[in-house]
Amino acid sequence: MNAKADTVATLIEPTLQAMGYELVRVAIVGGAGRPTLQVMAERADGAAMSVDDCADISESISAVLDVDDPIAGAYTLEVSSPGIDRPLVKKADYDRFAGFEARVETSEPVSGRKRFRGRLLGTTEDAVRLKLDSGEDIELPLARISKAKLVLTDELIAAGSRPRT
Repeated sequence: MNAKADTVATLIEPTLQAMGYELVRVAIVGGAGRPTLQVMAERADGAAMSVDDCADISESISAVLDVDDPIAGAYTLEVSSPGIDRPLVKKADYDRFAGFEARVETSEPVSGRKRFRGRLLGTTEDAVRLKLDSGEDIELPLARISKAKLVLTDELIAAGSRPRT
């Protein structure tokens, strides 16, 4: 996240939590014209998100953002759920979805590469453990992960969204 996205996340997270949701990710995309503020959230109880959930979130966080006004000028607000092939953003995501396949990109090479695909094995104190298709286990430092998401597989579809533990 960039500084503005971090500011927005800090402002809206308490509201989302009070409503029974967890913030997954905040992103600000688009150019100088009219940027789009993307807010991705999920239900804290693990149930599927509905269009009504997204509408409720949009209405509530719009009020918060109107008061604090962290983004200069006009912007478009988009609220969505992470979907089944969700991004992995927080350390807890890698543990929650251990056993499933993921694509991970790093900002700097690890073992001579920046792109990895394999089965999540959870985390250590400061790294994500991944079993590559070659059978090799690798640890990717959390600080170097720039992008990660689950891979849409039959196994993931069958499992659906795992309830929180």
